[in-house]
Amino acid sequence: MPNREITRLTLYGDSISGNCMKPKWTADRLGIAYDWVEVDILAGGTQSGEFLSLNPVGQVPLARWPDGRVLPQSNAIMLYLAESENSDLIPGDAFQKAQMMSWLFWEQYSHETAIAVRRFQKHYLKKSDDEIDPALMAKGRRALGVMELQLTYTDWMVGNDMTLADIALLAYTRLAHEGGFDLSEFPAVERWVSRAEAELGIPHAMPKEGAAL
Repeated sequence: MPNREITRLTLYGDSISGNCMKPKWTADRLGIAYDWVEVDILAGGTQSGEFLSLNPVGQVPLARWPDGRVLPQSNAIMLYLAESENSDLIPGDAFQKAQMMSWLFWEQYSHETAIAVRRFQKHYLKKSDDEIDPALMAKGRRALGVMELQLTYTDWMVGNDMTLADIALLAYTRLAHEGGFDLSEFPAVERWVSRAEAELGIPHAMPKEGAAL
């Protein structure tokens, strides 16, 4: 991987990962051309010598520019891409920008750590509910409840338009059913997911009404 000729932005990621989709969706929304390099997490792709030479932490997503700069961490990549394009995905108002950042921090600390983790264990590791820490369900439901409260009063997480906060939180919320969460219990969140998916032009991820989780 590190020896390939780099002529434009390259995004390294695994398509099953919500974190990896966040910078991809951002680049697509901004019209930024990039090459996508699929890195299979389950097959140990992030632990290969080739990949570790790019990111010693051994994680995706990773962005690499033609001049050799590399940047890990999904939210950092999104921020850099949006700022480099002066995008309205970052609010112009200083306080609203701080609110957006607050949601980005919260997403990684209180949302992803429950919903994404439970999804991975249930959907990919095929663990039964009895084998999964019950605290993950409780923590995930609390996170969805926080979003429900916000989205009961606003269409987007910050202000009147989509921001990076929406992209960050969409990544695993739209896949929460794969972790055993029922989004029909959070109708404002469910409507927001459909709205955000349409805004980004990505397929609807949630099962049709009546389908088994």
